[in-house]
Amino acid sequence: MTHPEHHEHHLNLGAEEHLESAEYLRKRQLRKGSAGWLLLAGLGVSYVISGDYSGWNFGLGQGGFGGLAIASVIIAGMYLALVLGMAELSSALPAAGGGYTFARRAMGPWGGFATGTAILIEYSIAPAAIATFIGAYVESLGLFGITNGWWIYLGAYVLFIGIHLTGVGEALKLMFVITAIALVGLVVFAIAAVGHFDAANLTNMAVDETAAGASGFLPHGYFGIWAAIPFAIWFFLAVEGVPLAAEETANPERNVPRGIIAAISVLMVTCVTVLVLATGAGGAEAMSDSGNPLVEALGDGTAAKLVNYIGLAGLIASFFSIIYAYSRQLFALSRAGYLPTALSITNKRKAPTLALIVPGVIGFLLSLTGKGDLLLNMAVFGAALSYVLMMVSHIVLRIREPQMNRPYRTPGGVVTTGFALAIAFVAVIATFLVDPVATGLCLLVFAAFMAYFALYSRHRLVANSPDEEFAMLAEAESDLK
Repeated sequence: MTHPEHHEHHLNLGAEEHLESAEYLRKRQLRKGSAGWLLLAGLGVSYVISGDYSGWNFGLGQGGFGGLAIASVIIAGMYLALVLGMAELSSALPAAGGGYTFARRAMGPWGGFATGTAILIEYSIAPAAIATFIGAYVESLGLFGITNGWWIYLGAYVLFIGIHLTGVGEALKLMFVITAIALVGLVVFAIAAVGHFDAANLTNMAVDETAAGASGFLPHGYFGIWAAIPFAIWFFLAVEGVPLAAEETANPERNVPRGIIAAISVLMVTCVTVLVLATGAGGAEAMSDSGNPLVEALGDGTAAKLVNYIGLAGLIASFFSIIYAYSRQLFALSRAGYLPTALSITNKRKAPTLALIVPGVIGFLLSLTGKGDLLLNMAVFGAALSYVLMMVSHIVLRIREPQMNRPYRTPGGVVTTGFALAIAFVAVIATFLVDPVATGLCLLVFAAFMAYFALYSRHRLVANSPDEEFAMLAEAESDLK
Protein backbone atom coordinates (compact mmCIF):
# COMPACT_ATOMS: atom_id res chain seq x y z
CA MET A 1 0.00 0.00 0.00
CA THR A 2 3.00 2.28 0.17
CA HIS A 3 4.04 1.75 -3.46
CA PRO A 4 4.80 5.08 -5.13
CA GLU A 5 2.39 4.44 -8.00
CA HIS A 6 -0.47 3.96 -5.52
CA HIS A 7 0.51 7.11 -3.71
CA GLU A 8 0.49 8.94 -7.04
CA HIS A 9 -2.95 7.51 -7.78
CA HIS A 10 -4.28 9.02 -4.54
CA LEU A 11 -2.74 12.37 -5.33
CA ASN A 12 -4.67 12.29 -8.59
CA LEU A 13 -7.86 11.84 -6.59
CA GLY A 14 -7.04 15.04 -4.73
CA ALA A 15 -6.15 13.41 -1.40
CA GLU A 16 -2.98 12.30 0.35
CA GLU A 17 -2.86 9.32 2.70
CA HIS A 18 -0.53 8.02 5.37
CA LEU A 19 -0.33 4.88 7.50
CA GLU A 20 -1.16 4.94 11.21
CA SER A 21 0.17 2.59 13.89
CA ALA A 22 -1.56 -0.51 15.20
CA GLU A 23 -2.02 1.42 18.45
CA TYR A 24 -4.01 4.12 16.58
CA LEU A 25 -6.44 1.49 15.24
CA ARG A 26 -6.56 -0.40 18.56
CA LYS A 27 -7.99 2.71 20.22
CA ARG A 28 -10.66 2.89 17.51
CA GLN A 29 -12.34 -0.52 17.54
CA LEU A 30 -16.02 -1.38 17.70
CA ARG A 31 -17.39 -4.57 19.21
CA LYS A 32 -17.70 -7.38 16.64
CA GLY A 33 -20.55 -9.68 15.73
CA SER A 34 -23.26 -8.74 18.21
CA ALA A 35 -26.27 -8.48 15.86
CA GLY A 36 -28.20 -10.86 13.59
CA TRP A 37 -30.70 -9.94 10.85
CA LEU A 38 -33.70 -9.77 13.20
CA LEU A 39 -31.90 -7.32 15.49
CA LEU A 40 -30.93 -5.28 12.40
CA ALA A 41 -34.55 -5.25 11.20
CA GLY A 42 -35.50 -4.01 14.67
CA LEU A 43 -32.78 -1.36 14.39
CA GLY A 44 -34.15 -0.24 11.01
CA VAL A 45 -37.69 0.08 12.39
CA SER A 46 -36.50 1.81 15.56
CA TYR A 47 -34.65 4.47 13.52
CA VAL A 48 -37.96 5.40 11.92
CA ILE A 49 -40.82 4.49 14.26
CA SER A 50 -41.03 7.97 15.81
CA GLY A 51 -42.03 9.22 12.36
CA ASP A 52 -45.33 7.36 12.76
CA TYR A 53 -46.02 9.03 16.10
CA SER A 54 -45.23 12.63 15.16
CA GLY A 55 -43.85 14.84 12.42
CA TRP A 56 -45.48 13.35 9.29
CA ASN A 57 -48.69 15.24 10.07
CA PHE A 58 -47.14 18.66 9.33
CA GLY A 59 -47.34 17.49 5.69
CA LEU A 60 -51.15 17.83 5.93
CA GLY A 61 -50.61 21.58 6.28
CA GLN A 62 -48.49 21.59 3.11
CA GLY A 63 -50.57 19.37 0.84
CA GLY A 64 -53.73 18.24 2.64
CA PHE A 65 -54.55 14.54 2.93
CA GLY A 66 -54.43 13.99 -0.82
CA GLY A 67 -51.11 15.77 -1.27
CA LEU A 68 -49.47 13.92 1.61
CA ALA A 69 -50.97 10.57 0.50
CA ILE A 70 -49.67 10.93 -3.08
CA ALA A 71 -46.28 12.13 -1.78
CA SER A 72 -46.15 9.12 0.57
CA VAL A 73 -46.79 6.64 -2.27
CA ILE A 74 -44.00 8.23 -4.36
CA ILE A 75 -41.61 8.31 -1.37
CA ALA A 76 -42.42 4.72 -0.35
CA GLY A 77 -41.44 3.67 -3.90
CA MET A 78 -38.23 5.69 -3.62
CA TYR A 79 -37.31 4.09 -0.28
CA LEU A 80 -38.01 0.58 -1.55
CA ALA A 81 -35.69 1.20 -4.53
CA LEU A 82 -33.13 2.91 -2.26
CA VAL A 83 -33.10 0.04 0.23
CA LEU A 84 -32.72 -2.57 -2.52
CA GLY A 85 -29.72 -0.61 -3.82
CA MET A 86 -28.24 -0.25 -0.35
CA ALA A 87 -28.75 -3.95 0.35
CA GLU A 88 -26.42 -4.71 -2.57
CA LEU A 89 -23.85 -2.11 -1.55
CA SER A 90 -23.82 -3.23 2.10
CA SER A 91 -23.39 -6.90 1.11
CA ALA A 92 -20.39 -5.96 -1.06
CA LEU A 93 -18.84 -3.40 1.34
CA PRO A 94 -19.75 -4.16 4.97
CA ALA A 95 -18.07 -1.42 7.05
CA ALA A 96 -19.18 1.04 9.75
CA GLY A 97 -19.11 3.94 7.27
CA GLY A 98 -22.34 2.87 5.52
CA GLY A 99 -23.14 5.36 2.75
CA TYR A 100 -19.74 7.04 3.08
CA THR A 101 -17.98 3.68 2.45
CA PHE A 102 -20.07 3.06 -0.68
CA ALA A 103 -19.49 6.54 -2.11
CA ARG A 104 -15.78 6.44 -1.19
CA ARG A 105 -15.37 3.31 -3.30
CA ALA A 106 -17.40 4.72 -6.20
CA MET A 107 -16.39 8.39 -6.28
CA GLY A 108 -13.12 8.66 -4.35
CA PRO A 109 -12.42 10.68 -1.18
CA TRP A 110 -14.44 13.74 -2.28
CA GLY A 111 -17.58 11.72 -2.99
CA GLY A 112 -17.15 9.68 0.17
CA PHE A 113 -16.75 12.71 2.39
CA ALA A 114 -19.66 14.58 0.73
CA THR A 115 -21.95 11.59 1.36
CA GLY A 116 -20.76 11.09 4.94
CA THR A 117 -21.28 14.80 5.66
CA ALA A 118 -24.85 14.78 4.28
CA ILE A 119 -25.67 11.74 6.45
CA LEU A 120 -24.08 13.42 9.47
CA ILE A 121 -26.28 16.52 8.96
CA GLU A 122 -29.35 14.26 8.79
CA TYR A 123 -28.47 12.23 11.89
CA SER A 124 -27.34 15.19 13.99
CA ILE A 125 -30.54 17.20 13.38
CA ALA A 126 -33.17 14.41 13.40
CA PRO A 127 -32.82 13.71 17.17
CA ALA A 128 -33.29 17.45 17.84
CA ALA A 129 -36.64 17.31 16.01
CA ILE A 130 -37.60 14.13 17.86
CA ALA A 131 -36.69 15.75 21.21
CA THR A 132 -39.34 18.44 20.59
CA PHE A 133 -41.93 15.72 19.85
CA ILE A 134 -40.91 13.86 23.03
CA GLY A 135 -41.57 17.12 24.90
CA ALA A 136 -45.07 17.39 23.39
CA TYR A 137 -45.92 13.79 24.35
CA VAL A 138 -44.57 14.24 27.90
CA GLU A 139 -46.60 17.43 28.38
CA SER A 140 -49.81 15.75 27.18
CA LEU A 141 -49.37 13.06 29.87
CA GLY A 142 -49.74 15.78 32.52
CA LEU A 143 -47.37 14.04 34.96
CA PHE A 144 -46.33 16.19 37.93
CA GLY A 145 -47.18 19.29 35.91
CA ILE A 146 -44.17 18.72 33.57
CA THR A 147 -44.37 21.00 30.53
CA ASN A 148 -42.59 20.86 27.18
CA GLY A 149 -39.21 22.59 27.33
CA TRP A 150 -35.42 22.46 27.34
CA TRP A 151 -35.26 20.36 30.52
CA ILE A 152 -36.97 17.43 28.74
CA TYR A 153 -34.63 17.74 25.74
CA LEU A 154 -31.54 17.86 27.98
CA GLY A 155 -32.74 14.90 30.06
CA ALA A 156 -33.30 12.80 26.92
CA TYR A 157 -29.85 13.56 25.50
CA VAL A 158 -28.00 12.94 28.78
CA LEU A 159 -29.83 9.69 29.59
CA PHE A 160 -29.61 8.03 26.18
CA ILE A 161 -26.08 9.09 25.28
CA GLY A 162 -25.13 7.71 28.71
CA ILE A 163 -26.68 4.33 27.88
CA HIS A 164 -24.81 4.21 24.55
CA LEU A 165 -21.51 4.84 26.31
CA THR A 166 -21.99 1.49 28.13
CA GLY A 167 -21.59 -0.50 24.87
CA VAL A 168 -23.49 -1.55 21.78
CA GLY A 169 -24.70 -5.09 22.58
CA GLU A 170 -26.83 -3.92 25.50
CA ALA A 171 -27.98 -0.85 23.56
CA LEU A 172 -29.17 -2.78 20.47
CA LYS A 173 -31.10 -5.29 22.56
CA LEU A 174 -32.75 -2.51 24.60
CA MET A 175 -33.64 -0.74 21.36
CA PHE A 176 -35.27 -3.91 20.02
CA VAL A 177 -37.52 -4.18 23.10
CA ILE A 178 -38.56 -0.50 22.96
CA THR A 179 -39.31 -0.83 19.23
CA ALA A 180 -41.48 -3.91 19.80
CA ILE A 181 -43.47 -1.94 22.41
CA ALA A 182 -43.85 0.98 19.96
CA LEU A 183 -45.23 -1.37 17.27
CA VAL A 184 -47.75 -2.74 19.78
CA GLY A 185 -48.74 0.90 20.42
CA LEU A 186 -49.52 1.37 16.72
CA VAL A 187 -51.74 -1.75 16.79
CA VAL A 188 -53.60 -0.35 19.86
CA PHE A 189 -53.96 3.00 18.08
CA ALA A 190 -55.28 1.39 14.87
CA ILE A 191 -57.93 -0.65 16.72
CA ALA A 192 -59.08 2.43 18.70
CA ALA A 193 -58.97 4.80 15.70
CA VAL A 194 -61.28 2.63 13.57
CA GLY A 195 -64.12 3.56 15.95
CA HIS A 196 -63.42 7.30 15.47
CA PHE A 197 -62.88 7.12 11.70
CA ASP A 198 -64.95 9.38 9.43
CA ALA A 199 -64.01 9.70 5.75
CA ALA A 200 -65.18 13.34 5.76
CA ASN A 201 -62.36 14.15 8.20
CA LEU A 202 -59.78 13.35 5.53
CA THR A 203 -60.75 16.41 3.49
CA ASN A 204 -61.94 18.93 6.11
CA MET A 205 -59.34 21.58 5.22
CA ALA A 206 -60.02 24.95 3.58
CA VAL A 207 -59.34 24.83 -0.17
CA ASP A 208 -56.96 27.42 -1.67
CA GLU A 209 -58.95 28.38 -4.78
CA THR A 210 -55.94 30.19 -6.29
CA ALA A 211 -53.79 27.01 -6.41
CA ALA A 212 -53.61 25.01 -9.66
CA GLY A 213 -55.56 21.75 -9.33
CA ALA A 214 -57.04 22.67 -5.92
CA SER A 215 -59.88 20.49 -4.60
CA GLY A 216 -61.06 18.99 -1.32
CA PHE A 217 -58.61 16.13 -1.89
CA LEU A 218 -55.76 18.52 -2.83
CA PRO A 219 -56.54 21.75 -0.89
CA HIS A 220 -53.25 23.35 -1.98
CA GLY A 221 -53.34 21.93 -5.50
CA TYR A 222 -50.63 19.98 -7.31
CA PHE A 223 -47.87 22.08 -5.76
CA GLY A 224 -48.94 20.77 -2.34
CA ILE A 225 -47.85 17.25 -3.32
CA TRP A 226 -44.29 18.49 -3.83
CA ALA A 227 -44.27 20.54 -0.63
CA ALA A 228 -45.52 17.48 1.35
CA ILE A 229 -42.58 15.30 0.21
CA PRO A 230 -40.22 16.12 3.14
CA PHE A 231 -42.94 15.08 5.61
CA ALA A 232 -43.68 11.88 3.70
CA ILE A 233 -39.95 11.13 4.00
CA TRP A 234 -40.33 11.33 7.81
CA PHE A 235 -42.32 8.06 7.60
CA PHE A 236 -39.09 6.32 6.49
CA LEU A 237 -36.18 8.65 7.31
CA ALA A 238 -33.03 6.92 8.63
CA VAL A 239 -33.91 3.32 7.66
CA GLU A 240 -30.84 3.59 5.42
CA GLY A 241 -28.77 3.63 8.63
CA VAL A 242 -28.91 -0.17 9.02
CA PRO A 243 -25.56 -0.73 7.18
CA LEU A 244 -23.85 1.46 9.81
CA ALA A 245 -24.07 -1.59 12.11
CA ALA A 246 -22.17 -3.78 9.61
CA GLU A 247 -18.93 -4.00 11.63
CA GLU A 248 -20.90 -5.03 14.72
CA THR A 249 -22.95 -7.69 12.90
CA ALA A 250 -22.43 -11.42 12.56
CA ASN A 251 -22.16 -12.39 8.85
CA PRO A 252 -22.95 -8.85 7.58
CA GLU A 253 -22.97 -9.84 3.89
CA ARG A 254 -26.11 -11.88 4.52
CA ASN A 255 -27.68 -10.22 7.56
CA VAL A 256 -27.55 -6.52 6.57
CA PRO A 257 -29.59 -6.94 3.33
CA ARG A 258 -32.14 -9.19 5.08
CA GLY A 259 -32.46 -6.77 7.99
CA ILE A 260 -32.95 -3.62 5.92
CA ILE A 261 -35.50 -5.22 3.55
CA ALA A 262 -37.51 -6.60 6.51
CA ALA A 263 -37.47 -3.15 8.12
CA ILE A 264 -38.83 -1.30 5.07
CA SER A 265 -41.60 -3.91 4.69
CA VAL A 266 -42.85 -3.23 8.24
CA LEU A 267 -42.57 0.55 7.79
CA MET A 268 -44.72 0.59 4.66
CA VAL A 269 -47.55 -1.05 6.59
CA THR A 270 -47.26 1.37 9.53
CA CYS A 271 -47.14 4.39 7.15
CA VAL A 272 -50.47 3.54 5.49
CA THR A 273 -52.11 2.66 8.82
CA VAL A 274 -51.16 5.90 10.55
CA LEU A 275 -51.74 8.28 7.63
CA VAL A 276 -55.27 7.04 6.90
CA LEU A 277 -56.50 6.33 10.43
CA ALA A 278 -55.04 9.32 12.28
CA THR A 279 -56.25 11.80 9.65
CA GLY A 280 -59.64 10.09 9.38
CA ALA A 281 -60.12 9.98 13.16
CA GLY A 282 -58.76 13.39 14.13
CA GLY A 283 -59.40 15.42 10.99
CA ALA A 284 -56.80 16.82 8.59
CA GLU A 285 -57.15 20.38 9.87
CA ALA A 286 -56.61 19.49 13.55
CA MET A 287 -53.80 17.04 12.82
CA SER A 288 -51.83 19.42 10.58
CA ASP A 289 -50.10 21.26 13.44
CA SER A 290 -50.27 18.75 16.31
CA GLY A 291 -47.17 17.75 18.29
CA ASN A 292 -48.83 14.46 19.29
CA PRO A 293 -51.31 13.60 16.50
CA LEU A 294 -52.04 9.98 17.43
CA VAL A 295 -53.08 10.98 20.95
CA GLU A 296 -55.19 13.94 19.78
CA ALA A 297 -56.85 11.81 17.08
CA LEU A 298 -58.24 9.50 19.79
CA GLY A 299 -59.49 12.34 22.04
CA ASP A 300 -59.75 11.59 25.78
CA GLY A 301 -59.97 8.08 27.13
CA THR A 302 -58.01 4.97 28.04
CA ALA A 303 -56.80 4.21 24.50
CA ALA A 304 -55.49 7.77 24.04
CA LYS A 305 -53.62 7.60 27.34
CA LEU A 306 -52.14 4.19 26.48
CA VAL A 307 -51.04 5.39 23.02
CA ASN A 308 -49.54 8.48 24.67
CA TYR A 309 -47.33 6.36 26.95
CA ILE A 310 -46.39 3.91 24.19
CA GLY A 311 -45.88 6.78 21.72
CA LEU A 312 -43.25 8.09 24.06
CA ALA A 313 -41.53 4.68 23.72
CA GLY A 314 -41.66 5.02 19.92
CA LEU A 315 -40.13 8.49 19.98
CA ILE A 316 -37.45 7.31 22.41
CA ALA A 317 -36.65 4.29 20.19
CA SER A 318 -35.82 6.54 17.22
CA PHE A 319 -34.05 9.14 19.34
CA PHE A 320 -31.93 6.40 20.90
CA SER A 321 -31.10 4.62 17.66
CA ILE A 322 -30.30 7.72 15.58
CA ILE A 323 -27.81 8.71 18.29
CA TYR A 324 -26.23 5.29 17.62
CA ALA A 325 -26.24 6.07 13.87
CA TYR A 326 -24.63 9.50 14.08
CA SER A 327 -21.92 8.18 16.39
CA ARG A 328 -21.01 5.40 13.92
CA GLN A 329 -20.97 7.77 10.94
CA LEU A 330 -18.79 10.29 12.79
CA PHE A 331 -16.59 7.44 14.09
CA ALA A 332 -15.91 6.17 10.55
CA LEU A 333 -15.14 9.62 9.10
CA SER A 334 -12.85 10.43 12.03
CA ARG A 335 -11.02 7.06 12.04
CA ALA A 336 -10.17 7.56 8.35
CA GLY A 337 -8.91 11.12 8.99
CA TYR A 338 -11.67 13.07 7.20
CA LEU A 339 -12.65 14.69 10.52
CA PRO A 340 -10.48 15.25 13.65
CA THR A 341 -9.15 11.82 14.71
CA ALA A 342 -9.86 12.39 18.43
CA LEU A 343 -13.57 11.93 17.62
CA SER A 344 -13.14 8.18 16.89
CA ILE A 345 -11.38 7.05 20.10
CA THR A 346 -13.46 4.34 21.79
CA ASN A 347 -13.80 3.68 25.52
CA LYS A 348 -13.29 0.40 27.44
CA ARG A 349 -16.75 -0.76 26.34
CA LYS A 350 -15.84 -0.12 22.66
CA ALA A 351 -18.19 2.88 22.35
CA PRO A 352 -16.89 6.02 20.55
CA THR A 353 -17.06 8.62 23.35
CA LEU A 354 -16.68 11.98 21.61
CA ALA A 355 -18.57 10.76 18.51
CA LEU A 356 -21.56 10.25 20.82
CA ILE A 357 -21.20 13.49 22.80
CA VAL A 358 -20.29 16.19 20.24
CA PRO A 359 -23.30 15.83 17.86
CA GLY A 360 -25.46 15.42 21.00
CA VAL A 361 -24.44 18.88 22.23
CA ILE A 362 -25.15 20.37 18.77
CA GLY A 363 -28.54 18.60 18.58
CA PHE A 364 -29.54 19.78 22.05
CA LEU A 365 -28.75 23.40 21.12
CA LEU A 366 -30.85 23.04 17.94
CA SER A 367 -33.76 21.52 19.92
CA LEU A 368 -33.95 24.74 21.97
CA THR A 369 -35.67 26.36 18.96
CA GLY A 370 -38.66 24.12 19.75
CA LYS A 371 -39.50 24.07 16.03
CA GLY A 372 -39.94 20.36 15.29
CA ASP A 373 -41.32 20.88 11.77
CA LEU A 374 -38.38 23.12 10.81
CA LEU A 375 -35.77 20.74 12.25
CA LEU A 376 -37.47 17.82 10.49
CA ASN A 377 -37.16 19.61 7.13
CA MET A 378 -33.45 20.34 7.76
CA ALA A 379 -32.80 16.68 8.59
CA VAL A 380 -34.62 15.65 5.39
CA PHE A 381 -32.31 17.94 3.35
CA GLY A 382 -29.26 16.01 4.59
CA ALA A 383 -31.00 12.68 4.02
CA ALA A 384 -32.18 13.41 0.48
CA LEU A 385 -28.76 14.76 -0.52
CA SER A 386 -27.12 11.58 0.79
CA TYR A 387 -29.65 9.43 -1.15
CA VAL A 388 -28.69 11.18 -4.39
CA LEU A 389 -25.00 10.47 -3.75
CA MET A 390 -25.55 6.85 -2.61
CA MET A 391 -27.66 5.98 -5.67
CA VAL A 392 -25.03 7.55 -7.95
CA SER A 393 -22.52 5.30 -6.13
CA HIS A 394 -24.56 2.19 -6.91
CA ILE A 395 -24.84 3.11 -10.60
CA VAL A 396 -21.13 3.99 -10.89
CA LEU A 397 -20.04 0.72 -9.25
CA ARG A 398 -22.37 -1.36 -11.45
CA ILE A 399 -20.88 0.23 -14.58
CA ARG A 400 -17.24 0.48 -13.49
CA GLU A 401 -16.88 -2.69 -11.39
CA PRO A 402 -19.25 -5.29 -12.87
CA GLN A 403 -17.09 -8.15 -11.50
CA MET A 404 -17.23 -6.87 -7.89
CA ASN A 405 -18.37 -9.55 -5.43
CA ARG A 406 -22.05 -8.84 -4.64
CA PRO A 407 -23.61 -11.51 -2.37
CA TYR A 408 -26.94 -9.67 -2.86
CA ARG A 409 -27.90 -8.01 -6.17
CA THR A 410 -30.52 -5.26 -6.55
CA PRO A 411 -33.55 -6.44 -8.59
CA GLY A 412 -33.76 -4.20 -11.67
CA GLY A 413 -30.17 -3.02 -11.19
CA VAL A 414 -29.45 0.59 -12.19
CA VAL A 415 -33.06 1.15 -13.33
CA THR A 416 -34.18 0.65 -9.71
CA THR A 417 -31.52 2.91 -8.22
CA GLY A 418 -31.96 5.43 -11.08
CA PHE A 419 -35.61 5.83 -10.03
CA ALA A 420 -34.57 6.39 -6.39
CA LEU A 421 -31.97 8.93 -7.56
CA ALA A 422 -34.54 10.96 -9.53
CA ILE A 423 -37.05 11.12 -6.66
CA ALA A 424 -34.32 11.96 -4.13
CA PHE A 425 -33.26 14.90 -6.31
CA VAL A 426 -36.86 16.17 -6.37
CA ALA A 427 -36.95 15.76 -2.56
CA VAL A 428 -33.81 17.92 -2.09
CA ILE A 429 -35.55 20.77 -3.95
CA ALA A 430 -38.76 20.20 -1.95
CA THR A 431 -36.95 21.03 1.32
CA PHE A 432 -36.26 24.53 -0.07
CA LEU A 433 -39.99 24.94 -0.84
CA VAL A 434 -40.87 24.29 2.83
CA ASP A 435 -38.27 26.64 4.34
CA PRO A 436 -35.58 28.19 2.10
CA VAL A 437 -33.76 29.91 4.99
CA ALA A 438 -33.29 26.86 7.28
CA THR A 439 -32.42 24.60 4.34
CA GLY A 440 -30.02 27.23 3.02
CA LEU A 441 -28.25 27.22 6.40
CA CYS A 442 -27.84 23.43 6.11
CA LEU A 443 -26.33 23.94 2.66
CA LEU A 444 -23.85 26.43 4.16
CA VAL A 445 -22.87 23.91 6.86
CA PHE A 446 -22.36 21.27 4.15
CA ALA A 447 -20.17 23.74 2.20
CA ALA A 448 -18.12 24.48 5.35
CA PHE A 449 -17.42 20.75 5.84
CA MET A 450 -16.31 20.45 2.21
CA ALA A 451 -14.04 23.50 2.62
CA TYR A 452 -12.45 21.86 5.72
CA PHE A 453 -11.77 18.77 3.62
CA ALA A 454 -10.39 20.75 0.68
CA LEU A 455 -8.06 22.90 2.77
CA TYR A 456 -7.02 20.49 5.53
CA SER A 457 -8.14 16.91 6.03
CA ARG A 458 -7.70 15.56 2.48
CA HIS A 459 -3.95 15.79 3.12
CA ARG A 460 -4.26 13.69 6.30
CA LEU A 461 -6.33 10.60 5.40
CA VAL A 462 -5.47 7.33 7.18
CA ALA A 463 -4.59 4.75 4.51
CA ASN A 464 -4.95 1.69 6.80
CA SER A 465 -8.39 2.53 8.19
CA PRO A 466 -10.90 -0.14 7.00
CA ASP A 467 -12.82 2.16 4.63
CA GLU A 468 -9.69 3.49 2.96
CA GLU A 469 -8.31 -0.06 2.65
CA PHE A 470 -11.50 -1.09 0.84
CA ALA A 471 -10.93 1.70 -1.66
CA MET A 472 -7.20 1.09 -2.07
CA LEU A 473 -7.73 -2.63 -2.73
CA ALA A 474 -10.26 -1.74 -5.40
CA GLU A 475 -7.83 0.69 -7.02
CA ALA A 476 -5.01 -1.89 -6.88
CA GLU A 477 -7.27 -4.48 -8.55
CA SER A 478 -8.34 -2.06 -11.28
CA ASP A 479 -4.67 -1.13 -11.90
CA LEU A 480 -3.82 -4.83 -12.36
CA LYS A 481 -6.69 -5.26 -14.83
